[in-house]
Amino acid sequence: MNKKIILTILLVLVLTPFSFAKEPKEYKVKNILVATFSGVISPVAAEYINQAIDKANKEKFDMLVVNLDTPGGLDLSMRLIIKKILGSRVPVAMYVSPQGARAASAGVFISMASHIAAMSPGTNIGAAHPVMIGKMPSKDDKKESSNAMEAKVLNDASAYIKSITQKTGRNVEWAIKAVEKSDSLSAEEAVRDNVVDFMADDLNDLIAKINGRVIKDFGKVKIDNPVFEYLEQTERQKFLATITDPNIAMILMSLGAAGLFIELYNPGLIFPGVIGAVSLVIAFYSFQTLSANFAGIALMLLGFLFFIVEIKVVSYGLLTISGIVSIILGALMLFDQSSFGGLGISMNILGSTILVLVALVAALTWLVVKAHMKGIVTGRESLDGKKGLVKTALSPSGKVLIEGELWNAVSVEGDIPDGAEVVVQSVKGFRIKVKKA
Repeated sequence: MNKKIILTILLVLVLTPFSFAKEPKEYKVKNILVATFSGVISPVAAEYINQAIDKANKEKFDMLVVNLDTPGGLDLSMRLIIKKILGSRVPVAMYVSPQGARAASAGVFISMASHIAAMSPGTNIGAAHPVMIGKMPSKDDKKESSNAMEAKVLNDASAYIKSITQKTGRNVEWAIKAVEKSDSLSAEEAVRDNVVDFMADDLNDLIAKINGRVIKDFGKVKIDNPVFEYLEQTERQKFLATITDPNIAMILMSLGAAGLFIELYNPGLIFPGVIGAVSLVIAFYSFQTLSANFAGIALMLLGFLFFIVEIKVVSYGLLTISGIVSIILGALMLFDQSSFGGLGISMNILGSTILVLVALVAALTWLVVKAHMKGIVTGRESLDGKKGLVKTALSPSGKVLIEGELWNAVSVEGDIPDGAEVVVQSVKGFRIKVKKA
């Protein structure tokens, strides 16, 4: 009997800690807000995604799902989004989709900060190395200072993503590697290395796999017959998101230059000048929003200036060649394409834009040269060699009708009767000298 009591007491002591282990609280999900963003992480992206987070919190949604596809973007916009995610009172699921999408550069930070991170098959994540875009090229004597600044930026980014992944319980080691070494992973590798939570084929599969998961600070998710609501971008946001594409900005800048070319060649048309000015303003907004390199913009403007001068000053192609070189160098300087998640100007867009501009400048230049080579067609000088009709007999002076106008005329061949046809020999003042035709 004593042995039974002792065994009972021991069993109670062993099992007591387990009896106090709490089951995760249940977090019920019914209403789900879905937002979709594809493009550069810019102020427009931050506005839209943060608007979705605010709506999910204020209108009592139980979860926010963001379909994300981005090559990266601006550090400031990225941090604004992350602050909203970390402060959200409802879980935010970042879903890299559709197939073929990516979460590069700033997209890595945003995915790592989300309560749930998932990827479609055929997507990738990584290449989060920070780039100091918008700076002027450093001189040799400032190289050491530039390297020190870049090291500070890199260390700051590494510490930032480390703190994020530590909070969300994801792979800290890989996150730092993505920042320092620009490492990238496929969807399968990301799940295997605990970079994201799982893969999902579509939205329904995503919700099914979230159901039953335990989300830190929220509990065990229970989803039953969810109701979806979709948040679309406003027309303004779509427009601003479109023009913040570097290629669109380049096209707008070229369109602006073309409009000014045409207006300067033929002042008074107004429409080309207005379109050109508006396009340039929008292009400058896009480059400013993307923190483009100021030296690159200056070189491109210099190239356009060379094109304009070519119309006024015939340089036999020298100014045109200088303009082409300046625009190419400026476009290459605008963004660090290899390090900034692919954000840059497409060489196809750049080449086709330059060809169009060169063709336009060549056409306008040819018109100018042709106009200079053409003979005089108006004014008194244009009367030389023209035929007219004698209206009052020339003996030797009289009146002659030439191209609908009456002129005082003097015959250089004696008297010429009324109605005879004559040819203009010369013009002096308002009197012409004629002879028989």
